[in-house]
Amino acid sequence: MTRRKSDPREAELGTLEKALGHRFADPTLLRSALAHSSLARRPGGAVPVDGFDRLEFLGDRVVGLVAAELLLARYPEDGEGDIARRYAALVNKDSLARLARAMDLGRFLQLSPGEKQAGGSDNPAVLADAFEAVVAALYRDGGWAQAQAFLVDRFGAMVEELAVPPQDAKTALQEWAQSRGRSLPVYRTLKMSGLAHRPLIEVEVKIEGLPPSTASGPSRRAAEQAAAAALLERARREGGKT
Repeated sequence: MTRRKSDPREAELGTLEKALGHRFADPTLLRSALAHSSLARRPGGAVPVDGFDRLEFLGDRVVGLVAAELLLARYPEDGEGDIARRYAALVNKDSLARLARAMDLGRFLQLSPGEKQAGGSDNPAVLADAFEAVVAALYRDGGWAQAQAFLVDRFGAMVEELAVPPQDAKTALQEWAQSRGRSLPVYRTLKMSGLAHRPLIEVEVKIEGLPPSTASGPSRRAAEQAAAAALLERARREGGKT
């Protein structure tokens, strides 16, 4: 496809391609990765068949595999628990949003007016999904080696930051409760929503004598971790750190 250099949007794509280290043979892939799914939710809105959600779904798998390979190579003595905690910290939405901000990805996104007004271009969840969609576009256009090289470069410093495995929030909350003679945390699923390939699960965690905390995540485990972290932070703030 011939590009019109006078088109400002094409110049924008060229800037992003430099950040990705790849010139797209099929620039429609990159455009699709930047057309947020909120556009399709507008009356009469539409996105390409191979659009944002599908690319984000694929990109999540590409990001996950590269991250797992990096961590296994860097921390060969880790058991499953430690490597899993490092992995969760490396690929969570805040970490991916950090990578997206580093390449100023938000400025390239096409959002619905409502999403834009709500600050979607700097929303961690939106940025994380967009980062994965762009990685998928890179993978489809340039192949595995191109996507892998990009992610290895981006993840490098973050992998080193995980020299000490992050503490599991559920384990930390349980230890906090036991050390104070309190009942163990009890988790309850409140609601399940979202798309089949992008579910959103809301859970609640309770410890006797404390107000419950709720959180949502793409899996029950992720939601429980987030709820545990929120309750632990509040308990420490109100009652002093262990």
